[in-house]
Amino acid sequence: GILLSLLLITGFACSRARLFQADLNKRISQTSPPSSPGTESPTLPPLRLAVSGLMTPGETLRGYGDFLAYLQERTGRPVKLVQRGSQAQINVLMQARQVDMALLCPLPYVQGQRTFGMELLAAVVHRGRVDHYSHLIVPQGSPVTHLTQLRGKTFAFSDPDSCTGWLAPAYQLALMGETTSKYFGQQLFTYTHENNARLVASKLVDGAVIDSLVQEYLRAVRPDLMAKTQVVERWGPLPSPPMVVRPDLNTELKAQLKHILLSMDRDVQGQRVLHKLQIDGFIPINEVAYDIIREMESRVKSLEDRGGKY
Repeated sequence: GILLSLLLITGFACSRARLFQADLNKRISQTSPPSSPGTESPTLPPLRLAVSGLMTPGETLRGYGDFLAYLQERTGRPVKLVQRGSQAQINVLMQARQVDMALLCPLPYVQGQRTFGMELLAAVVHRGRVDHYSHLIVPQGSPVTHLTQLRGKTFAFSDPDSCTGWLAPAYQLALMGETTSKYFGQQLFTYTHENNARLVASKLVDGAVIDSLVQEYLRAVRPDLMAKTQVVERWGPLPSPPMVVRPDLNTELKAQLKHILLSMDRDVQGQRVLHKLQIDGFIPINEVAYDIIREMESRVKSLEDRGGKY
C-alpha cells in the first residue's frame, strides 16, 4: 500500500545519503593542467559544450555565459554552447563527436555510459553536497499535498530522459504498481524544468516536477514566477548532474578540463562564475554513485513492460 511505498522510499533514500556528502577541502589534489592559459594556438578547434534541458535556451545562455567565457580563457580555445530540444539529442551528438563536453542529468549520463562509454569528469557540488532532488510542485493555493491526489489530473514532465523531470516521479508510481501513462489523465513533456514551473504558475497543469537546483536558481532570478508555485513533495537524494566528455576526446584536453572544473572555487573569477550559477563548485565522483539511477530506471522499465499493476 501507500504506507509501505513511503517506507520503501524513505529507506531507499536514507541508505544512500552518505554517498552524496562532499568536502571540497578533501578533494584529490590535481596536477597542473597540461598547458598554461594563453599559450595555445588561436587555431585550436573549439570546445563544444552542451547543457541539458534545465532552463529555456535564453535563460541557459544568460546563466552559463560567464562559464563559457571562463572555459575559453582557461583553455585558450573558442567555446561554443550547443543547445538541443531534448536530453537524448545531446547524447546522439556526443556519440557522433559533434559535442565534446556536457552538463547532463544523471539519467542520460547512465544511458550514454552504457551505450557508448560516456565518461565522467566531475559532479556539481551544491551547499556542500553532491546531490539534488526532484520536487513535486502545484499551483500556489492548490489543495493537492501528495502525488496520490493527482490521479487522473494533468501533469507536466520535463524530458522523458530526465532523472528529476521524469524518472523520479515515474519511480514513485512504480512503487505503487502504477505507470505514468495510466495514472495521469493527461501528461505532457515541456523539455525544460523552467517551462514546468511556468505551466504550474499559470495553472495550466495540476502538477509538475522541477529539479531542486533549477528551482533554487529560479527563486533567485524569477521570484515572481516561483511565488505562484508550491512544493508538496521531494524525492531523493539523487546524485548531482555530472559534467561529462565523449570517450575519444583528447586525453590531455580531458585532464585540462578536469583540472579547470575542480579548481574553479579556488580563484576569484571562478568563484564569481560559480556564484552566478548558484553552486559551490565541482568535485570528483565515483561511478557507483549513479547506481541508484540504474536501479530506478530498471524498476520503472520492468513495470512499464508489464503494462502496470503487479
